[in-house]
Amino acid sequence: MAIVKELFSAYLKSELPAEGGYIISSFFDPTSTYSRYEVTSYNNVKDIYTNDDGLTFLADGKKLYVLIEPANYAEKHIEPSHRDDAHKIPYRFKEVELHISKRQDRIMIGQKPVITYGSFTILKPTGHNFSYIFYDTEDLIDVIEKFFIDTIWKDANVPKNDAEKSAAIIRGVFDLFVDFKIE
Repeated sequence: MAIVKELFSAYLKSELPAEGGYIISSFFDPTSTYSRYEVTSYNNVKDIYTNDDGLTFLADGKKLYVLIEPANYAEKHIEPSHRDDAHKIPYRFKEVELHISKRQDRIMIGQKPVITYGSFTILKPTGHNFSYIFYDTEDLIDVIEKFFIDTIWKDANVPKNDAEKSAAIIRGVFDLFVDFKIE
């Protein structure tokens, strides 16, 4: 059975899995439905500590990014990796799986994880943003897919049918993400 907890609460209660886990963080634009998600897996934990920005992991990690761009986004012609910090993910157009909703929202999912060696920081959520820790359980991939259906549909306001299709793409990439080991 899947275990999902709010990341910062789990840290304060010393409930973060030291052997590794999966963190999903959201970054919602307060003035539109532009949304970014960051999925971080980690292992080889040396230390975890808080700082002014968030929670820093001295660990190896992999990050997968998902971006939801509303149809009326004015800078959709700019590569996702060249946008301002609030709208950026580290992929070019040719490095993402793309799904276009019936409303013309563009959902971009990284084809491969980005590796972080040594350390990474998970930012403290502000506003409606969140960060959850998913423990590595047998049903992890099913739970991640359902989670993305719900958040893309309800939080990013993408039609449910398109949220399901996007979550299926994320699941396919996530299968590779889970099997992709840092040695």
